[in-house]
Amino acid sequence: MRSLDISGHTVSDDTHAYVIAEIGHNHGGSVARAEALFQAAAAAGATAVKLQKRDNKSLFTRAMYNEPYTSVHSYGGTYGEHREALEFGRSEYRHLQKVAGELGVDFISTAFDVPSVDFLAELGLPAIKIASADLTSTPLLSHAAKTGVPLILSTGGATMDEVRRACDTILPLNPELALLQCTAAYPAAPEDLNLRVISTFREEFPEVVIGFSGHDLGPELSLIAYSLGARVIEKHFTLDHRAKGSDHHFSLDQAQLTALTEGLQRTKAAMGSADKTTSGREVAAVRKMGKKLVAARDLAEGHVIAEEDLTCKSPGDGLKPYRIGELLGGRLTRPLAADEDIRLEDLAPPTDADAA
Repeated sequence: MRSLDISGHTVSDDTHAYVIAEIGHNHGGSVARAEALFQAAAAAGATAVKLQKRDNKSLFTRAMYNEPYTSVHSYGGTYGEHREALEFGRSEYRHLQKVAGELGVDFISTAFDVPSVDFLAELGLPAIKIASADLTSTPLLSHAAKTGVPLILSTGGATMDEVRRACDTILPLNPELALLQCTAAYPAAPEDLNLRVISTFREEFPEVVIGFSGHDLGPELSLIAYSLGARVIEKHFTLDHRAKGSDHHFSLDQAQLTALTEGLQRTKAAMGSADKTTSGREVAAVRKMGKKLVAARDLAEGHVIAEEDLTCKSPGDGLKPYRIGELLGGRLTRPLAADEDIRLEDLAPPTDADAA
C-alpha cells in the first residue's frame, strides 16, 4: 500500500489530502509578510506551508547572477540581487519554524541546489520539495534522497522516461517519495493539466504517493485531481493577487484556499465506499418510490399464479419485482385481495396436475 509519513501526517489512498500552501517568494523578502501568509494558510486549513531555498551564488552562473533584471517584479538591479533580496537565511527559517509549530502546520521548503538540501535537512524540516526544473538533475535528486527526509517531486515539463529516471534515482535510496503531476505553465489552462497522468503515475508507481501541483487558476480542478488519486495537493498562495512578484496572479488567496481545503474534505466524503449497497440513508426513499409484487385482482385460495395475476406497485416494502419467476405456477394457500402483498410463504409448490 502506498503511504508517506510527513511529520506525523500519514498520506495514503485512504486519507485526506496533504494540502501545501506554496508561498515561494510571495513574501517579497519580508519575514512579517511570511508570518502573515503562514497564519492565513493555517486559518484556511492548509496542512503545510512551503518556501523556496536557494544558494544563489552556487546555483547561477556568474553571467546570470550579474545579468540586469528590469522586470516590474524585480527586487534588485541584477538577477542575483533580485534573488538575494527574496532569500531567507538560518535565523529567518528558525523563526518561521517556530511560527509554523505554533500554528499547527508543517513548514517545508523547496531546495534548488545541494547546499540548500543540506541547509533544510540540518534544520530538520519534515519534507523537502524538488522543483520540476530539477527532475532531470539526478545528482541533486541522489543527494536529497540520501538525507532520508521525505521528498516531494514535481514533474512539470518532463517526459515519462524522465520521470522514470528520477524515480529510479530516488527510490533505491529513499522510498519516502510523493510524485506530483504538474504543468510548467503560469498560469496553466485546464486543457494543459492532463490530470489523467495521475492515473498513469498510480499504475506505473504502485508504492509511491501521487499528487498534483497545480498552476491553474482557482481551486476546483484540484478536487478532480483528488478523485483521481492525488493525495498531495500543492497550490501557490498569496494575500494579494496584485502584489509585486511573478507568482501572485495565479496563486490562491485565503478564501480560495479555504474553498480548496473544504472542497477536498467533501470530495473524500463523497467518494465513500467502493462497495455498492443500500445505505441506511436510502431505505426510506427505496420504500417510498420502489415497487413490490401484489395481486392484480382478488385471487381465491388454491388459485395457480400466472403472470397476469400479479402487478408491481409502490411502496417497495414487499417482494421485489425481479422475483416474479419464483411465484409463477405456485398455488395460493390463502385468498388474496387486489393490491395485497404476495409472499413466498403464501404458495404451495405446483403439483403434477397443475403442470398438466
